[in-house]
Amino acid sequence: MKKVAVIMGSISDWEAVKPAVDFLKELEIPFEAHVYSAHRTPAEAGAFAAAARQEGFGVIIAAAGKAAHLAGALAAQTTLPVIGIPVKSTALDGMDALLSTVQMPPGIPVATVAIDGSQNAAVLAAEILAVTDEVVAAKLAAKRASMHDGVLKKDQELQGKL
Repeated sequence: MKKVAVIMGSISDWEAVKPAVDFLKELEIPFEAHVYSAHRTPAEAGAFAAAARQEGFGVIIAAAGKAAHLAGALAAQTTLPVIGIPVKSTALDGMDALLSTVQMPPGIPVATVAIDGSQNAAVLAAEILAVTDEVVAAKLAAKRASMHDGVLKKDQELQGKL
């Protein structure tokens, strides 16, 4: 099974990233989490991304706040899919991070989720891995079925209150 890399631009991004890590753990998808800054440790961030495929990764998730464009810096160094998580960390409420993550030049895409949308980043990473991994595909299907059943259970609870 391919691994998922979860890269944060700062340790202060941990709380925003934790739902992604929790989802990967729930589906038993192997991952590594690291702190690499696009601006303070560019050589290390670039080297990690450049070697990621050879190190067994299938997807990179990158979370950063402000206009620090970690996802784009990593995407420039690999052909693996990169998923950006814009983190709400400034007076601009994450809009700066969102715009710097979603606005990529042709040929170097970054899939982008909502501000602080790390759980969806992990779901998307799992879906990417599931293209070639039937075990991950089955776990995703089971998770979706569980979500379906949970919504119907909430509807039944509501009906009992009316």
